[in-house]
Amino acid sequence: MKLFKIIFWILWRIWFYILIMVPIIILFPVLFVLVLTDKTYPLFYRVARFWGKLILFGMGFYYKIDFEQPLEKGKSYMLVANHTSMTDVMLMLAVVKNNPFVFVGKKELVKIPIFGFFYKRVCILVDRSSSKSRFKVFELAQKRLHQGLSICIFPEGGVPEDESIVLDAFKDGAFRLAIEHKIPIIPMTFADNKERFSFTFLSGSMGKMRVKVHKPIETQNLLTENKVIIKEKVRNIILEQLNIFNN
Repeated sequence: MKLFKIIFWILWRIWFYILIMVPIIILFPVLFVLVLTDKTYPLFYRVARFWGKLILFGMGFYYKIDFEQPLEKGKSYMLVANHTSMTDVMLMLAVVKNNPFVFVGKKELVKIPIFGFFYKRVCILVDRSSSKSRFKVFELAQKRLHQGLSICIFPEGGVPEDESIVLDAFKDGAFRLAIEHKIPIIPMTFADNKERFSFTFLSGSMGKMRVKVHKPIETQNLLTENKVIIKEKVRNIILEQLNIFNN
C-alpha cells in the first residue's frame, strides 16, 4: 500500500508541473502580447486567474472562501496571507476576482524556464540581500498602485523549512508599503494548503482549501513608525484564524 502511495505522489507532483507549464506554452503568443504594455495587464490577470484555477482543479483541489466583507471592485489593497505551499499563488489568484494585483516575489524565480520570462515582467522582484533592491520595490509598487492595481505580499518572506511552524514571523515590507501608500490591508488565512500540497515531496492529498478573507485594516491615519504594531495585529488575526480552523 505504501508503494502505491509513493507512486501516486510522484506522478501527482509531476502532473502539477505539467499543469503549470503546458498552459503557458500553449498561450505563449497571447501572453507575450499582453506583457508588452502595462495597459493590458488587467487582461493578463484574467488569463492568470484562469491558469491558477485550472491548476487547483486539475490537482483535485476545490476552495471555499469566506469573506468577512466583500472587496470593493477596482480598489487598491495590500493583500497578505500565510505562506505554506506553492499553491498559495494559485489560490490567491482564484480568491481575488475584481481587484487585479501584482505579486512581490523573490528574484530567484526568474531562472525557471518560460515561467521566469513572464514572472519578471509582471511581478515586482526583490533581492532580500540588497537594500537597493528593497528601495526599488517601493518605486515599482507606487507605479502599480497609480495604475489602479493591488499588491500581494506573503509577509513571512518565504515558506519555513520547519513545517511544524504554524505561522512564521512577519517582515515589515508589506505594512510599510501599505502605510506609505495609504491603502487598506486585507489579511487572508489559508487553512489547508500545507496539508493539501506542502513542500515535502512525498505528501499531500486532494480536497478542500478553506480561505478566510478578513475585514480591511485601514492605514489612512497611520505613520511609518506604526508598521510594527500593524504587522503584529495582522499576524495575530491570521494566527487566531488558523487556530480556529485547526480546532
